[in-house]
Amino acid sequence: MKTEMVSAFAEDFEEKVKELGAVIRRGGLVGFPTETVYGLGGNALDGEAAKKIYAAKGRPSDNPLIVHVADAAQAEQLARELSPLERRLMADFWPGPLTLVVPKKDIIPAETSGGLDTVALRCPVHPAAQALIRAAGVPIAGPSANLSGRPSPTSAEDVMHDLGGRIDAIIDGGPCRIGVESTIVSCAGGRITIYRPGGLAKEALEAYAPVEIDPGIQSGSAHPKAPGMKYRHYAPAAPLTVYTGDAEKTEAAILSFAEKKDKTYGFFVSEETAAKLPVGMPVFIWGRRGDEKSMAHRLFEGLHYFNDHPVEQIIGEGIASTGLGLAIMNRLTKASGYHIIVETAK
Repeated sequence: MKTEMVSAFAEDFEEKVKELGAVIRRGGLVGFPTETVYGLGGNALDGEAAKKIYAAKGRPSDNPLIVHVADAAQAEQLARELSPLERRLMADFWPGPLTLVVPKKDIIPAETSGGLDTVALRCPVHPAAQALIRAAGVPIAGPSANLSGRPSPTSAEDVMHDLGGRIDAIIDGGPCRIGVESTIVSCAGGRITIYRPGGLAKEALEAYAPVEIDPGIQSGSAHPKAPGMKYRHYAPAAPLTVYTGDAEKTEAAILSFAEKKDKTYGFFVSEETAAKLPVGMPVFIWGRRGDEKSMAHRLFEGLHYFNDHPVEQIIGEGIASTGLGLAIMNRLTKASGYHIIVETAK
């Protein structure tokens, strides 16, 4: 299969996206940009299309797919019921990086929902994503457009690298603005339970209801309650160890690897730490220390960097788990296979 690259900025995009909508309706797959990461889109109402998504990604079929809708009205057609709390969150945070897990209608096939009686719904901001959903005329199932387990894509080039030849087309909408996936929540029982931290911070939700973190985020679930909970994700080509905690001790621990000769080390660090590393070492600088937005935006770009600049071991620098830092550290924890070392001040 030849994968077509379509620019969302081209003069003929309005006509092109109509063609891509037809591709979705007939069961094909299209990579598309969102404000979080690029998605791999297929007809959410077509169980065979969902199977194609799992096959293209090499994704386990019990890992549910997020369903992208154009607006709240389309969500109403898919949800068996919506609570007042869910409606408030939709009104205030859609379109945006919030995914709601709600009871599903039978119109959503088991293949899309991972066999669950719930469905994960999201309304994306990106105009190209909106255009594709409206052109298709159906909700679009859209997990991240990467091979399962690898870093999520934040550019069309990343999608082509992983899925070129496996899918029909990719819409190039430029780099993703946020850079980490949406926050996934359930509102069962009048509480907000975060199944996956993401582009909407926990603190933003606390004004609406009590907020808790599902323990499955750290331990993995016997059966995932929402997309991305069970399986290892985001892994770069080389093993990753992340140091975090006290800034001074973290920096010292990372810099100690610059002196070691036992293997080739790469560094995934802040500007401040990078400035103290010897010139010529493989380094990806992902922002100034504490700059959550920059670090989220460049997180997956950095993990992809070491696929193109091979090393034997990556040494990473973490961030406090507050605000967007909760989502960032969730991704780094999974990318490192839970190899996080916390440095504490004495």
